[in-house]
Amino acid sequence: MSLRTKFFPAIAASFAFAAFATFASAQEVPAPAEKADAQKAEKIERKGHGRHGEFGKGMHGDKRRGGRMGLRGIELTDAQKEQMRKIHEANRPDEATRQELKTLAMAKRDGTITAEQQERMKTLRSEAREKGAAIRLQIEGILTAEQRQQLETRKLEMQKKKEERRQLRQQKSTTPEKTNDN
Repeated sequence: MSLRTKFFPAIAASFAFAAFATFASAQEVPAPAEKADAQKAEKIERKGHGRHGEFGKGMHGDKRRGGRMGLRGIELTDAQKEQMRKIHEANRPDEATRQELKTLAMAKRDGTITAEQQERMKTLRSEAREKGAAIRLQIEGILTAEQRQQLETRKLEMQKKKEERRQLRQQKSTTPEKTNDN
């Protein structure tokens, strides 16, 4: 074996390693805080302008329940979005009520809920439903006639799909399961 065949692979590997190390060290590594901020900004951009930004894109994006009130797909003006944001800000439950509901839900989950607590939970949920209905009326007041018609059409489509899914589940539950008898 010649000297050249012994050392050439080692020299080539050293040059490759040096080149890789040079390029790797030339990369700018963001500080952990900058990296976290960049990831958060990217996540917000994917979702749609943060929690109260573009209407209908909250914590779960547009995936869950069609956005708020089923307004996904309905084009809103910036003024309408701002009005809706103000309505939601004004009707946000206070921290004490949220904490009380959380405590009651934990008690129910743990099985330690009392009759008084159950009644209080029913009352709070009833108030929340009434408040939700009032919010929906306020938001519908902001929409144009064409947007209200689109909303009504979407509601009917969602009800139809819901009914189809319910019937499909019913059919699946009533059909006897096939067993493999060998």
